[in-house]
Amino acid sequence: MTTAADGTRAPRRGRLRAPTASRANALHAGAWWLWALGLAAAASRTANPLLLGLIVAVAGYVVAARRTDAPWAHAFRFFLVLGAVVIAIRVVFAVALGSPIGGTRVLFTLPEVPLPEWSQGVRLGGQVTAEALAFAFFDGAKLATLLICLGAANSLANPARLLKSLPGALYEMGVAVVVAMTFAPRLVADLVRTRDMRRLRGREDRGLRALLAVARPVLEGALERAVSLAAAMDARGYGRTADVAPPVRRLTTGLTLGGLLGVCAGSYGLLAAEGAAFALPLLLAGLGAALGGLWLGGRRSPRTRYRPDRWGVRAWLVAGSGAGVAVLTGWAAGADPDALNPPVVPLTAPAFPLPVAAAILLGLLPALVAPRPEEAEAREDAREPENAPGPPTESTRPRRPERSRR
Repeated sequence: MTTAADGTRAPRRGRLRAPTASRANALHAGAWWLWALGLAAAASRTANPLLLGLIVAVAGYVVAARRTDAPWAHAFRFFLVLGAVVIAIRVVFAVALGSPIGGTRVLFTLPEVPLPEWSQGVRLGGQVTAEALAFAFFDGAKLATLLICLGAANSLANPARLLKSLPGALYEMGVAVVVAMTFAPRLVADLVRTRDMRRLRGREDRGLRALLAVARPVLEGALERAVSLAAAMDARGYGRTADVAPPVRRLTTGLTLGGLLGVCAGSYGLLAAEGAAFALPLLLAGLGAALGGLWLGGRRSPRTRYRPDRWGVRAWLVAGSGAGVAVLTGWAAGADPDALNPPVVPLTAPAFPLPVAAAILLGLLPALVAPRPEEAEAREDAREPENAPGPPTESTRPRRPERSRR
């Protein structure tokens, strides 16, 4: 933003920009989760490390462009570290316990520990091949990408506003999930703050002893927040239920359980090689029954919504971009499975399919259409060269004070 003569901010010229986020035009929190789940679904259909890295890059760019300074918005770095740990653990297990993937390129050989006959199929040590390490890396990268996509949704969506959008039947469970999701970022923030305080006081902040010294105040603070939150929720009437007739309660239970079973059976039929003919009708019937059960179950939790979030055009675009990435990647996985899941035997360099990469880049649409938070706009204004001080002019050059004549 540039500054006009009257001190107000004037829009940039020649650039199409999303509006600044406010309470009136804030993006629905569910749109961020649908977008992230679309990226996660695309990541689950491929083991190509190039495409997985592109999905992580897309998620990271959107988080950097649209995150706020809220406590939960700083959890994306934690999920990146968690993904790297998952990959490392998967590779270490493949080295130590072996892999079902054979290979001819032996990298090194570890001392093998003899095991009893009942543990056939498991070994400790032995030959480590390049094909086994590549398979372990690809498998760990897929799981790490799934975690990072969920971390992106956790960093962008306001958990309190997401709770307001849940149906009444899932409200109590939603409260527990929101509290759990909010606890992890706050715990990371407390850990970083405590380590910074120890560093400023000249104490050690690395090693096992420093970790034990930091963990105690962090856990004490988390326990105090949990007790305060429980007292506040109890004072505000959380957990109250309304009286519902027994036949309605039994119908609600039957519809919910039957719908969930139908969804599971239909999903399995779609993923299996056979049974696709009855899978889609069963999936749709299960979804209908589950939604009916949720609607009836909402009658047990009487509550009102103050200023509910609206699902506007920008929310449809954000959610649709994630769904488009998932659908196009799934179609490409069926059309060219070797490009999305490169074989490791024989070990070859993975290809980079350009059509699939273009489909994944569709996930960058939220960085263009989602409302811009004020913090992101301030960061961009600070990086603009037009806001940098230029050479002094006659009107801006400081004048020396004149000496008083005696």
